[in-house]
Amino acid sequence: MILYPHLDVNGEGHLTIGGMDTVALAREFGTPAYIMDENVIRTQCRTYLQTARRCFGESALPLYASKALCFTGIYRLVAEEGLGVDCVSGGELYTARAAGFPAERIYFHGNNKTDDDLRQALDMGVGTIVADNADELDALSRIAAEMGRTQRILLRITPGIDPHTHRAIMTGNVDSKFGSAIVTGAALDITKKALATPHLSLAGFHCHIGSQIFDTAPFRDAADIMTRFIADVKAATGFEASELNLGGGLGVRYTEHDPVIDHAAAIESIAAIVRERAAAAGIAMPRVILEPGRSLVAAAGITLYTVGSVKEIPGFKNYISVDGGMPDNPRYALYQSEYTALVAKRAGEPADFLATLAGRCCESGDLIGEGMRIQRPERGDTVAVLCTGAYNFAMASNYNRLPRPPIVMVKDGRARLAVRRESYADLVRNDL
Repeated sequence: MILYPHLDVNGEGHLTIGGMDTVALAREFGTPAYIMDENVIRTQCRTYLQTARRCFGESALPLYASKALCFTGIYRLVAEEGLGVDCVSGGELYTARAAGFPAERIYFHGNNKTDDDLRQALDMGVGTIVADNADELDALSRIAAEMGRTQRILLRITPGIDPHTHRAIMTGNVDSKFGSAIVTGAALDITKKALATPHLSLAGFHCHIGSQIFDTAPFRDAADIMTRFIADVKAATGFEASELNLGGGLGVRYTEHDPVIDHAAAIESIAAIVRERAAAAGIAMPRVILEPGRSLVAAAGITLYTVGSVKEIPGFKNYISVDGGMPDNPRYALYQSEYTALVAKRAGEPADFLATLAGRCCESGDLIGEGMRIQRPERGDTVAVLCTGAYNFAMASNYNRLPRPPIVMVKDGRARLAVRRESYADLVRNDL
């Protein structure tokens, strides 16, 4: 199952990405390696930007969620496409600055920003800080005063929605480490505090209900609740939010069993709710911000591995061991996330071998997937795991002292390194 149109099978029966032979890419760049189709990312950026502005108005702005995939090249790409970015750490801010990303289009998130993080953001001239809690408001006010600044902020609000996704990536319910809940009254309380806190300029509100969500109903519910909240705040305080950040979280296809989402149609349905509720409540249509992270980059990426062994245990299961694993893709270990895998040189043949795809770490839980249907490989074959553009490189580690793989960008029949493979020397660079 190929899943996406930028993946194909050539005349030799090899898997291709962006028209380039993955067997040849594995030979040229080695394995493991992350391969990204640049044109797919750019197309997704344009879909979100054009649809958002058509539905919400020309001021609408999609933000690339840095945590999905962070390196200097991705910031340059989304800057060229006219998007903003959201960052959640000092390291992501530093990377965006190193890439020359316009600071005024950066939104800085996080539930536990340190004083150093806040100083870094103000020093950079970050356009908007999304404040999570009352302690952060106090710290930000103090630091902004020290620096002679007034900082534009949004408040993170939890709308109280269960999007029926994995608990570890569910963020919009009342019992969450993120934000202030509407239903408990905490959201209105922190709004009043923000309005009364010096050196802060409250522009509006932010929410994010979770990730890898296929049903658009929770997003419409969130838009409904947040628009009503804007009206309730206006009634209680006189303050009318000019900006509403509705977050992101639309799912992507990792297997043939996952549904296909029409991202443009999803945005249109959310926009209809915001327009309708704003008109009914007598408030102006706010500037709407969206945060598509995974859905911009996930499908654009694949990871290439080399098979080391095929182990068959009669009556139990089969194992295919590859030269990567949980250090370059921890999502199965964390979330039991399913993937599609192919033997690159036999991609057009039936996937009739049932196996567990295992990594090389000295860890029983080092698996990329169990019960996967794949062509039967041999030692030395290239295996491609699909849809790995999000939360693979971003979550990669050096467990078992393994160097992290490179990122290779393909575009219009050419491949180039975007991030070099780590060396053993890199592993000891900071050791004393």
